[in-house]
This record gives sequence, C-alpha cells and structure tokens, in this order.
Amino acid sequence: MLRTGCKFLLAALMAAATLLQSAGAQDNTLRLGVGLFQPDKEKNDATYKPLADYIAAKLKRPVQLRTVDTWEGLAKSLASGETDLALMGPWGYVLANHEAGAQAIATILYEGKPEYFAIMVTHPKSGIHSINDLKGKSFAFGDKGSTSGYLIPFHEFQKRGINPDTYFSKVLYTKHQAIETQVARGELDAGADYNRNRDAMVDEGLIKASESKIIWTSAPLPNDAFAVSATLAKDTALVAQLRAALEGIGAELKTNPALLPKRYTGFVTKDNRYYAPIRDAGLATGKLVPKRQ
Repeated sequence: MLRTGCKFLLAALMAAATLLQSAGAQDNTLRLGVGLFQPDKEKNDATYKPLADYIAAKLKRPVQLRTVDTWEGLAKSLASGETDLALMGPWGYVLANHEAGAQAIATILYEGKPEYFAIMVTHPKSGIHSINDLKGKSFAFGDKGSTSGYLIPFHEFQKRGINPDTYFSKVLYTKHQAIETQVARGELDAGADYNRNRDAMVDEGLIKASESKIIWTSAPLPNDAFAVSATLAKDTALVAQLRAALEGIGAELKTNPALLPKRYTGFVTKDNRYYAPIRDAGLATGKLVPKRQ
C-alpha cells in the first residue's frame, strides 16, 4: 500500500477496471494516455495526435488518444485499464508498475539522450542561492505523481533532514508550467521542476531565462517511459511490434517532424530495470512500501 497521496489501487477502481477491460475487449482499439506536457489539454492533444496516428498505422489498429492532466491520474488510468498504453513520467510509471504490473518498453529521447534532470528554481532577485536559503520561504511541488516535481526534490529534502511542512512558510502542489510562471513573476519564492520543461518554456517565450534561476540540479534521471498495461504486456507479439514502431520514430522525424515535440528525437528500447533509481527513491522516502514475498 502506498501512503496517503499515492494510494490509487482501491476496490472501486478495480471494479471499474473490470468493466473497462470488458468493454475494451469488444473492439481492438488501443487507448493511449499521455501526460499534460503542454500548457493545456487542447494543445497537448494536438501535439501528441501525430504520435497516436503513427502508432495506429504501424500496428494497423485504431489508437485513441487521451490527455490525463496529472501524473498520478495517468498512473491510475494505466493501472485500472482505462488506458492500454501511456507516455508517462518515471515516477508515475513506477507507481503503475508497483501496483498493477505495468511494463516499460521504451524511453523517450531528448536531444538524443534518455535522461533528464530535476531542478529547483527561484527568481534571480529573490536572494535565494541554495536550498539552505529556502527556510521560511514559499515552495511549490508538482503533483504527487511527478518525478522531478515531487519525488526527487522530496527525497533531497529528506536526505538533508528537511520537513517541507515545517521548513517552508507555505507549500503548494501545482503544475510544472504554473510553478515556472509564478516563480518568474515573483509570486512564489521557489519550486521544483525539470530542465526539459524550463527549456521549452524559455524557448517558447512563456518565461524569460533572466527571470528564472536554477539553485539545485539532481543526478541524471531516466526520461519518460512508454509503458503498456500488465494485460497488454502479455501480448509479446504486439509489444515487439510497438517497440519496433517506437524505435523507428527517430528516422521518421526527418520527414515528419511533427511526430514528437521540439527537441525530442525518438525512443530507445528500455525495460523496468532502467527505472530502478526512481523505485529506489520511492522506497527510501517511504512513498513505496516493499511488497511481501
């Protein structure tokens, strides 16, 4: 069982999963869930529809795209059977794997690399230069299903003996884009994010680099996972087809750059073992409880 905030395998959810799986068995549509990587659902759907269409063409099966607005919600949807496939953050994937056996089959590449970094940001004029300067300040985490927005910074605070509830004057839980925006406006002292999001927001003119200062960077973390439900993972032939399709995206981007957002360059085959650092952080913080043998 996960602690409060991370529990999602409830009896009611399992009952809903049974109904959803029964309904899904009546056709061969695959339901692809994606996290809210863009500022709003409409833009997110438009951004990832080409990927859904590409997978559908390669697998010769309909693929229905669904944006889920929180990482925790996306983990729930994959665990419950509401989605069959998911492009999801590492911590969300670990949650879905831990509770419902979801399996990573690939990792997305960002500028050719399968890794990224959690960061903490502040406004350059805040007077904050390190984590030691955060005492008594306001701080924002991402939602509790976020790797860089919650798990990894929480783990860092834990290692330093910091209890966020007492160390900060105010603690918020919100979306990555909102954290960057509020920090840049000076409405929030500091917050947790990830380098890819900050880079994209600066690149798109949503925030100015001059109004955002990084005060802490994590060790490298595995990029977002492309995962399949435990049920779908048993179809080894389909998984092999899906992996091949994902591996082919790098070459496809040369003629169809809209397949992935800017700076994303394809997928590389990975499995559950690649996400061990995230699982270890979950266990260390007590957000994951080892299952009894």
